[in-house]
Amino acid sequence: MTTRIAVDIGGTFTDVALERGDDLFAAKTLTTHDAPERGVVNGIAEVLDVAGTAAGDVTQVIYGTTLATNLLIERKGSPTGLLTTRGFRDSVEMRNENRYEQYDVNIDLPAPLVPRRLRRPITERVDARGRILTALNEDDVADAAQRLREADVQAVAIGFLHSYVNAVHEIRAGEILAGLLPDVEISLSSEVSPEMREFERLSTACANAYVQPLMSRHLDGLEVELERIGLRCPLHLMLSGGGLTTLATARRFPVRLVESGPAGGAIFAGSIARQLGYGDVLSYDMGGTTAKICLIQNGHPQTSRSFEVARMYRFMRGSGLPLRIPVIEMVEIGAGGGSIAHLDAMGRIAVGPESAGSDPGPVAYGLGGSAPTVTDADVVLGKIDPDNFADGRMPLDASAAAEALLRVVGAPLGLDAMNSALGVAEIVDENMSNAARVHTVESGQRVETKTMIAFGGAAPLHAARLAEKLSIRRVVIPPGAGIGSAIGFLRAPVAYEVTRTYHQQLSSLDADGVNALLDAMRAEATPIVLAGAPGHDVQESRLAYMRYIGQGHEVGVELPISIEAAVVDGTSPAAFLAAYEGEYERLYGRSIPGVDVEILSWVLTVSTGVPAVALQASVASTETRVPAGTRGVMDAESGAVVQAGLYTRTQLSAGDRVEGPAIIVEANTSTLVTSSFTATIAESGHIIMEARDE
Repeated sequence: MTTRIAVDIGGTFTDVALERGDDLFAAKTLTTHDAPERGVVNGIAEVLDVAGTAAGDVTQVIYGTTLATNLLIERKGSPTGLLTTRGFRDSVEMRNENRYEQYDVNIDLPAPLVPRRLRRPITERVDARGRILTALNEDDVADAAQRLREADVQAVAIGFLHSYVNAVHEIRAGEILAGLLPDVEISLSSEVSPEMREFERLSTACANAYVQPLMSRHLDGLEVELERIGLRCPLHLMLSGGGLTTLATARRFPVRLVESGPAGGAIFAGSIARQLGYGDVLSYDMGGTTAKICLIQNGHPQTSRSFEVARMYRFMRGSGLPLRIPVIEMVEIGAGGGSIAHLDAMGRIAVGPESAGSDPGPVAYGLGGSAPTVTDADVVLGKIDPDNFADGRMPLDASAAAEALLRVVGAPLGLDAMNSALGVAEIVDENMSNAARVHTVESGQRVETKTMIAFGGAAPLHAARLAEKLSIRRVVIPPGAGIGSAIGFLRAPVAYEVTRTYHQQLSSLDADGVNALLDAMRAEATPIVLAGAPGHDVQESRLAYMRYIGQGHEVGVELPISIEAAVVDGTSPAAFLAAYEGEYERLYGRSIPGVDVEILSWVLTVSTGVPAVALQASVASTETRVPAGTRGVMDAESGAVVQAGLYTRTQLSAGDRVEGPAIIVEANTSTLVTSSFTATIAESGHIIMEARDE
């Protein structure tokens, strides 16, 4: 019997899940920011004790972390240099000259990760077709190495013009640097992000180099710590795109780990959607620091090739550092349990993006926090039982939470503690509902037609109210919701994605060239996947990023090529056009006849496949359960305190019906069933809340 452990480090909690056969065990510990591996070891020790399992019996450890993201956001990476084509030293500072806020003359842009004094110009030039116009000046590279050595850099990114077509100059410059600076990490843009668009490619290469030294040391330390406690099994890392990879690949491309935790949550929601047979799903993950919303179609999360981190305007596209990496597409806002409530410059209640995290944490934790948070508001509103938080292991101070809310929110606005808490909760829920509406509209979809799957420590407390705001009529709270992302790691395939730019027009498609490109991409990805899953069968999927000639942005289209053939032939252009027009019409409501289409980038993903999930039959409600007691809870719709029935999740059986208002308590979270919903327990333990007919 296999025994697998998954660990997800969040901003507030470190979640650990242990799966042994059909049994699942969970642990939740506060994240230790000064040494994250200490929190990992603490959580693993706890879950091994709960499961009664020895460390030597564990067959796999899967790990996801926000460390790379935090290094970029907090600018705590390593001193990094950049070698780039002479004349293009300032490309990372000039960006693409787009203004994300058209009418704000004082907009701020994130400073480049590499300051100008560490950006060294190199004489060389390759054109857009890969032809060498000017040979690499190796003396320039040697001189740059000397200057970067004097500056004590720990990492260097190399990004030359058009290296995505011909990387010979980057490869040679990397070889020279490796000989002259043997202790420095080197990232080639042609390996990290081999795509056109110079600024985005250089930004991604710089980010990879910037986090690589610290991430390598962290991963090395984690490996040592796991071996020290007896875990000598394979260690796999969760990637932002939803697949698992080996430790060696994670060390080489740590930038691909930036959204690994949220990706696990989306995978978790996708597996539940397939299990319950729901094709149109909104995934809602609310933890201690952020809330994430992802769209899932037919059991699979939406994916993207681009992502922005460290946005100056938190939710404004174009205001952050762009990364061209495979990523599960989602919207993320600073609205977690630890998000801090305050009054803005206009005296309005605002929440986040700053978070109290795990140290000092919410005021109710009693660990030194003084700023009121969403968790404090939930305690005051009656959603959280202060004597039964974290299965009773962490008693909360409700009166201290109320005092903090009164001091920061209530006194300036003339509100009592209860209404101050209600204001905070309503702002959080409204921010999330706005983000969900915008995200679905941008994706050409309707939010009210979806089923919501909610997980994370805080999401089940807010899911019903969020659904009311979005007119969503069905909400699912799965078993293990409090550690959903960690469970998602256990459902993810071993996978690796390769992207290449190869410009083609459908009217003159070079089938031989495309097939050669796909073969090379397959040859790169397959060994990486098989290294993480020896002996497994692999499958592949292919995307082409296409646009009408003259447009500035592409649409991702799944290639209509059979997996068995996996080739482009004479009939492919017509099939490509039909697929492109179908996707274009879905997004924009029309196509443009008579205009040729061009393909800029090709994406190939090799994976072990998504684990099969048996379809869960629905269970009719058979009995309305009588609550074990009641507790006063503020009803957001009426603004009045109502008596909510109290239930323990482990004591509910398949078919049991719970009428709202009610609170269903479990070890790592609690579910609030509002007055507009009725909850039913499914055969597999899912809480399925259905809106009552008006």
